[in-house]
Order: sequence, then structure tokens, then C-alpha cells
Amino acid sequence: MSVSPLSPLEDIKTGSRFLRGTIAKELENPVTGAIPEADTKLLKFHGSYMQDDRDIRDERRKQKLEPAYAFMVRARLPGGVISADQWLVLDELARRYATRGLRITTRQTFQWHGILKRNLRAFMQGIHDARATTIAACGDVNRQVISSVNPHLSSQHALTQQWVQRLSDHFLPRTSAYAEIWLGGEQVGEAVDEEPIYGNDSAYLPRKFKIGIAIPPTNDCDVFANDLGLVAIIENGELRGFNVAVGGGMGATAGDPSTYPRLGTLIGFTRPENVIAVAEAVVTLQRDHGDRKERRHARLKYTVDRLGVDWFREQVGLRSGVPLEPLRPYRFEGNGDRYGWSRGEDGRWHLGLYIASGRLWDQDGPRLQTGMREIARILKGEFRLTCNQNLVIANVDEADRAAIDALVEAYGLDGYKAQSGIRRHHIACVALPTCGLAMAESERYAPVLLPKLEALLDTHGLRDAPILLRLSGCPNGCSRPYLGEIALVGRALGRYDLRLGADFIGERLNVVYRENITEAEILSSLDALFGQYARDRIADEGFGDFLVRAGVIQADARGPHIAAPDRKAGAA
Repeated sequence: MSVSPLSPLEDIKTGSRFLRGTIAKELENPVTGAIPEADTKLLKFHGSYMQDDRDIRDERRKQKLEPAYAFMVRARLPGGVISADQWLVLDELARRYATRGLRITTRQTFQWHGILKRNLRAFMQGIHDARATTIAACGDVNRQVISSVNPHLSSQHALTQQWVQRLSDHFLPRTSAYAEIWLGGEQVGEAVDEEPIYGNDSAYLPRKFKIGIAIPPTNDCDVFANDLGLVAIIENGELRGFNVAVGGGMGATAGDPSTYPRLGTLIGFTRPENVIAVAEAVVTLQRDHGDRKERRHARLKYTVDRLGVDWFREQVGLRSGVPLEPLRPYRFEGNGDRYGWSRGEDGRWHLGLYIASGRLWDQDGPRLQTGMREIARILKGEFRLTCNQNLVIANVDEADRAAIDALVEAYGLDGYKAQSGIRRHHIACVALPTCGLAMAESERYAPVLLPKLEALLDTHGLRDAPILLRLSGCPNGCSRPYLGEIALVGRALGRYDLRLGADFIGERLNVVYRENITEAEILSSLDALFGQYARDRIADEGFGDFLVRAGVIQADARGPHIAAPDRKAGAA
């Protein structure tokens, strides 16, 4: 019987000499702005993607020029916490080397676009100088570890942030290739590196792996969208441990029904002292049993579905040496971010700012990037990026509020004061012109679409209704579109699937309502549904919940994936 070959990327990884490839040599090649395809796959492990400007791709082809290649770089900033000094360095790098400013991602970090190959090494060195890194921000490894950001619960954030940092550090690749290529380190030889977690055959994981920690009652990080989701159980100011969910993931492939979004399955509870061992067991199970033949099926969600939840739970206990305990009770009450000033339990102040699609840039509007730079120069606290592409100016003294307020107003950062409910809760991926996977507009479409949606909502008296809107240029799901009460998933330029019916707390997937439709059809469909919602909703009922109750859609049978009869009752 024939055996299916491994994915070609597996050979690239195993032959890379622990992620070296020929990256260092190709960075010095002045003939092209690109690097070879095999090296682009390895470059992701170092935190960078090669891209080109798709707006001018055809014109350059007509001129017989190579595409306008440049690189996107993503930092690894566990929990999205950044000091004021770090902000200033990262901002300076954006102004010196990148295009389109700073961008907050849906995984609580910064990414930069438009960095030319000749500047890539200097850029990476600059990230290092800011006491940060880009290693494992992309690639088949555990990536950025995310967490809830709730200004009211500052003490609880502190309890969990230490575990965010420890998990991030624990799963960093051990290869010295990063230091050699970017930081001027000396080559240490052909085979002296070791990867005790990712495998000494240097194959790393079958696909990317994501970890998130949520702090109830807020699920602002969409914890069930992660390969490994941890729900913090905090009682009387003490972190008791985490409910563990496995197998979440947003990605799907257009036209392939064997791929699908999935919510993580809660499989048990673990105490803080055991969380690293449990997390490593989950990661190594995926390393050893994930699909290395078909990358479309290589995420942990497919491994869990193929091998079974019960088997997976048992194996986690065996590998970690710590059997999981019954789930602990908890409750989520909402998604999204808080805006404006909030006073934490410790008396210090936190200012939540709305940043449209996470883009901090001075172009064509308020000088957001400059304004944040001026705030960083006087801030004595720190910044926290959110998974909804916004940010919090955190740990501010009462005496410093007025100075920050003045800068927020002067530079147009006070837009959170007058935004509609749907605008305050929207997320959009980058999409065109830089993302090579994009099939339709997303970030650039949001400011076009939102006023039209707001006009419809105004007609029905719903302007302030909080509605989760997710825009995605393709089915891969970087903006977590399958968890939107309303989501547009790109199919082609100007055409989207309209998906409806997720809940407001990240515990139910949406479903396709209409496929491959135009803006006019989208607006017509939503106008009718907004009218029905305004007329027939009950008190405090979310838009997605209404659509399910009214029978407009059927809740997705795949979600939520909960391996317990009643999670809120703490059943095993």
C-alpha cells in the first residue's frame, strides 16, 4: 500500500539546519528584492513574511519589472504589554523603515509593512534593542501568547500576565539561527542546536499553534479560537488555575468542506503549577500526531477531531503526569474592549482608545501615530494592546490624566467618544494590497462599509446597539470572522459571504446566510434583519442571539465544542 508523501514544507524545515536555510546569504543579494521561496517559508519562523504591493503588481509586470517586494515583520509581545520606552523605539523603526505606520494585530502585537530587504537586518536589530523579539511570531511553532485586557481588573491581569510570559518563554524555539542571522552572532555549527519541545529532527510543528488566556467575565481575546485556550479561574483574588480548552481555530479553505472553523473543547481544569506541563503535553501531542502530509488539515483542531476528545484528554494527563480535574464554574458576559477612563482596583487609571482596524498612521486624517508617540514620552505606566486592535494606556496616576487627555484630544485619539455600537466592535484583517492570500478588501473596505451600516442602524434606532462585526479578505480567518454576529468573508473583489449568528461572548460560531454577494445585497439583507431585530428583540438580547431565537438561522452544530454537559456548573 502506498504511503502519502509528506508536505513539501516538511522537507524544507528538516533540511533547514534549524531554520537557517540560505537566509543570511540571500539578504546580501542586491540583484532582487526577494528571497527564494524555500527561505520565505523559513523566514516566517523568524517573524517575517515576504509580500508585494498587489495594487501595482500588474503595472510592474507590464514594465517587465519584478513585483514590488517588501517584508512584513511581526513582533512577539506576550499579552500585548509594552513599556513607554519600547513604544518609542518601535515607533521610530516604523518611521524609518516601514510604510503605513504601526498596526495592532488581532493577536495583540505590532506588525510593520513595507520593509525592504536591504533594511530587514537593521529592523530586526532594532526590535532586539527595544528588548523585544520577532522569533516565532509566525511559522509552525507556538506564536504570540494572548490574554484578556480588562482595565477594571488590573490585579487579575497581573495574576495571569506572569503565566502569559512564562508560556511564551517556554515555547520559544531554542535555535541559535535567529541570533546568527539578525543579531551578529557567530555560527555555532551544523548540528549543535537542540529543540527539546519542537523535535530534534527540526521539523517543528505541523502548523502554527496559538495560546490564549481569558479572564472571566470578559472573553475579549476569543479564547476558544485558540489551539490551546486557558480560562483563568480567580476566586477571592487568588488564581486557582485554568479550565483547559483544545482544538480551536478559525482558518478554512474556500471550496474545501473538509476544512472548517472550530471552537476549542473544554477538557478539564489544571492548577497554576501544572499549566506549563499541561501546555507542553498539548503541544507535543500535536507535534507527534498532527497531519504532516496535508497542511490544510494540519492544525490541532483536525487532530482532536480525528483522534477524539476522550483520547486527547487521557493523553494530556499521561504526558504531563497531571490528570486533568473537573472543570470549574465560570461565566463570560461579553466580548470587545472598554473605552474611556477606568479606575482599577488598585486606584490607578487606564484609558481605553479605539483604533480603527488597529492602524496608527498619520496619513489622511488624525495624527494618531504622532499622538501616541507624544503620550509615550510622558507616560509613567505602560501600554496594553488588545486582541480587538485597540489599546489601553495603563497604570496612570491621577495627576497625569489631564496631560494625557490633552494629547488624546489634540491628536484625534478621542474618537471612542462618539462611535456607533457596531464601529466600536469591528475587526478587519489587513487584506489588500499586501496580503498574498486576500481575495477581497477588508481593512480598506471597513471605512467605506461602516457609514452605510450605521445609516441603516440609525433608521431602525439601533445606532448604539453593540454588534460584533468581523471583516476578512479571505476564509483564513485572521480577524476571527466566524465569531462575528455579522461577518463578511471575501470571495472575490467586491463579493463576500455574509455570515450571521455568533453570540456576543465568543461561545457560538456563525453560519453562512448568503454566499458570494455584492455590497448592495449585503446591505439589503441586513436592512431587513435590523428592522426585525429592532421590532422583536427582547431586553438585552444580542443581535446574534436574536437571529437564532427568531429562527432566521440555525446555530452551528459544531459549536461550542464543550466536552461537558454544563460548563457553568463545573461538570467534568
